[in-house]
Amino acid sequence: MRISLCQGLLTGAIILNLLILYYVSRAQQQMMDKRKELGRGSRRAVRPASPFGGALGEHGGIAAEGHGRGPRVTVLLREFENFENYVGDVASSFLRQRPELPFLAVADTFPYPPLVLPEGARLLVLSPSPEQPPQAHRPEFHVQTEFVLLVPDGVELEQPRIFERLIKELEGEGGGPVRLVAVPVLARSAVQCLHLRVNLKEWTATYSPAASGSSGSVCTALQGDAVVLIRTEDLFNLSVPLGRPLFPALFVQTTLRGWKVKLLESPCFSANHRPLFNSAHNQWKADTILKEATGRLMRNFGLKRLLLPEGKEQWFGCTKETPRCFGTVQDDTPDYLYLDRWTPPCCLRALRETTKYVINVLESSGVRYWLEGGSLLGAVRHQDIIPWDYDVDLGIYLEDVPNCDHLKNLDSGSLVDANGYVWERAVEGDFYRVQYSEANHLHVDLWPFYSRNSVMTKDTWTEHKQDVEFPEHFLQPLVPMPFAGITAYGPNNQRAFLELKFGEGVIENPQYPNPMKKRLDRSKL
Repeated sequence: MRISLCQGLLTGAIILNLLILYYVSRAQQQMMDKRKELGRGSRRAVRPASPFGGALGEHGGIAAEGHGRGPRVTVLLREFENFENYVGDVASSFLRQRPELPFLAVADTFPYPPLVLPEGARLLVLSPSPEQPPQAHRPEFHVQTEFVLLVPDGVELEQPRIFERLIKELEGEGGGPVRLVAVPVLARSAVQCLHLRVNLKEWTATYSPAASGSSGSVCTALQGDAVVLIRTEDLFNLSVPLGRPLFPALFVQTTLRGWKVKLLESPCFSANHRPLFNSAHNQWKADTILKEATGRLMRNFGLKRLLLPEGKEQWFGCTKETPRCFGTVQDDTPDYLYLDRWTPPCCLRALRETTKYVINVLESSGVRYWLEGGSLLGAVRHQDIIPWDYDVDLGIYLEDVPNCDHLKNLDSGSLVDANGYVWERAVEGDFYRVQYSEANHLHVDLWPFYSRNSVMTKDTWTEHKQDVEFPEHFLQPLVPMPFAGITAYGPNNQRAFLELKFGEGVIENPQYPNPMKKRLDRSKL
């Protein structure tokens, strides 16, 4: 095959262009390498921090000064307050002793007044900025080392070899459950080693004290002033690796993964700035920010209740002044069941309070009542509300309604009583409803029955299979039984009553209200 003159010229031109491109690229690479070498030898003065932490990889810890390999640890300071902090001092302390280590301060938004950081320290702002690429605000792109050391504000590095000690301790655990190692700040007594149990199904986290040993304590959470070492891969495999408050955010997530933390008895980090705040006003501001951040974190994690080691409780769910935690229920299946969760504890608390209040009103008014439907089932099974139920049902004698001032005038409208409970005739049918408050519609339903030929009946019925007539002898007599923290009345021969309404074996075989929509996995009970 002959090659024409035109084809030969075209081929030659292509080869020439490729050669030119190769030599230009090589020259550019040599220039970049020279700039990097110059940059390593130069030192900049202390400067205000950039909001984006510099270019990706800059001071990222890949190259080490004076070592054949890069540093293994990035020092990361997450928690500090804009109005008073010592981030610059902390960074200077670490970099003075270990100048090769990357130091990263992380803030949600750009701090004001701006941080003044020494050479080698960087600021990373987590809130996105529209002109920046997404990786500019993602911390995993700014940490190039094998480990991360999480340090609190105000600490000082006096023992530069402590990094090797912590790495040795963590690597010595191999592939076991200990995935974090911690040391106290100032004194071992400043840190409490805790066991944390997180029950997402019940929206609850429970802290309890953990025993300590001479070689250190292994537990699932820490409370107090401590420095924590964790593998970078582990940290950034968490859903919220740098949430605030840092320790609660960190240990809720590590506990759910079965990880543990080892708290060493010594050495301790020193701290020049304790307490952190020089005025009572600044301390109050910090406490307020902490409280607000804790509430946001718990709500984001779906935790409504914290049980603290000293026996106190903290609540982050609904109250009498706020709407309940779930919306209108469709198909007898509240939204939380689809999330594989049960009734939030704040909602159960509201139901218990409302039940106690309503029963007290009924008893003082001479209205005969009994636990009905799922509420009776809960009393027999749990002596409480069924863990996934969202209301309480009481049957009442229709002829006793005139005895109760709260009920007898409810043919139309509603009544808000002196304690904020809302009494109304339900729009769904011929029964009464008592709501926790005008804002919070958790409620107790009152179902009026009357006796006809010794059979308890009503004039209107719902589509619930348990809403049926039943012999009056189940109510003669009514029997006391524990329910929701009080003593309430229920039918006699409760098994027969429940099996009449729900079917045989209902007590031993729990199931969600509408298995066609969501079925209970009994193997997980």
